[in-house]
Amino acid sequence: MADIFTTSKRSFVMSKVHSKETKPEILVRKFLFSQGFRYRKNDKRYAGKPDIVLPKYKTVVFIHGCFWHGHSCSKGHIPKSNTDFWLEKITKNRERDIKNETDLEEIGFKVIVVWECELKNKAICRERLNRLVEEIKDAV
Repeated sequence: MADIFTTSKRSFVMSKVHSKETKPEILVRKFLFSQGFRYRKNDKRYAGKPDIVLPKYKTVVFIHGCFWHGHSCSKGHIPKSNTDFWLEKITKNRERDIKNETDLEEIGFKVIVVWECELKNKAICRERLNRLVEEIKDAV
């Protein structure tokens, strides 16, 4: 199936995709702050520049987009156009994720991944955020 956008329109759409300050990241950060957690954002000192670093808890949180990181949910599918490119790109992203997680765990950090799809539905989101707090507290 061909792309529904022209090449120039697709280029414009993709240019609007951000790697930080995404809505899911902001949602998680606001929730953690409201629960009394203090953190650093996108700290370059750590592998993969985690979205959230909680030094007090030796914990990092990555908020992964389902498409970009190849999640097994419905949003994590490979597009029908340019399949080889996307398969290679997402595979490399997943390999990099695994390496970053391993590097962080080797220096004593707990790594937590929150998926974009876990934050879409309000009830599921609330449950996931509450579970995130417990995961962070359990790290100490």
